Amino acid sequence: MWFPVERSIQKIYLYVTCEACVKYEWRENVNIVPLACESLGTRGMAAYVSTGDLGILIDPGVDLAPVRFRLPPHRLEIERKAQHWNRIRAYAQKARILIVTHYHHDHFHEDEFELFRDKHVLLKHPEKQINFNQKKRAKALLSRIENISREIHYVDGRHFTFGDVRITFSRAVCHGINDRSGYVVEVSIRNETTFLHTSDVTGPIRPEQLEFILKQDPEILLCDGPVSYMVGSKYDTRYLDDCMKNLITIIERTRVHKLMLEHHLLRELEWQDRIAPVFDAAKERGVILSTAAEFGGLKTDLLEARRKELHARSG
Repeated sequence: MWFPVERSIQKIYLYVTCEACVKYEWRENVNIVPLACESLGTRGMAAYVSTGDLGILIDPGVDLAPVRFRLPPHRLEIERKAQHWNRIRAYAQKARILIVTHYHHDHFHEDEFELFRDKHVLLKHPEKQINFNQKKRAKALLSRIENISREIHYVDGRHFTFGDVRITFSRAVCHGINDRSGYVVEVSIRNETTFLHTSDVTGPIRPEQLEFILKQDPEILLCDGPVSYMVGSKYDTRYLDDCMKNLITIIERTRVHKLMLEHHLLRELEWQDRIAPVFDAAKERGVILSTAAEFGGLKTDLLEARRKELHARSG
């Protein structure tokens, strides 16, 4: 169901689900709608960006952790995933451009190829700086969309202009601290206001990931954040310290006034305590630090982090 909401002399259409009304962020001429992410109860970084009459859907995918706390997804997680796929499909109909920053299944799925019909498709390169599994998935996607999409471009290190909107991509950067999980591209969308989506940099942790953010100088930033729940097992404390230093650098050296932290960071309930110095820096600079759910006017709902509790309640 769609409800028009008058804001100034323009109309915004809000898509309503059982979770609540998803609100647009109104800032000059760039509007952002988080669609699927950890703070909304699933895994993903899906976001819809509209500026003028141009709609852009970034990373149209959603997934769940198959096992967490030695438990499968709870019924509520499965239901939420289905809801988020419906939201992604609804916003894909509105979008002219679809962007895939890499080929993990929480960012796209080759079986959802109809999303790409008649779209301008901007993809992370499917053969260069990519690991075996992602290359296989990319090939499967391309085989299904090459005859139904309007056009396909590989975007690593490139920029594109659609009217007054400039879309800039980083060169391929590591998915995290090294290339074991492959490579991603970060994306910046500029039309007076600049919005930046980090994809999966897990931090940022590497200099080249940070450099792109600093150069693009965004006012609104959706950042996937460090993998704090694996500190002590897969990562040491120095990793988290370095990520926090980089986040504070972004707060101090860019125009960012709204910073959404998401994805990997929100897979534990104590995520705010983990990065307390970042909250302190944001407060000092007047930067609003939030989850994507809070940015969209909703309550943060960390279903994966609460999986043990949810199963216990269900008996």
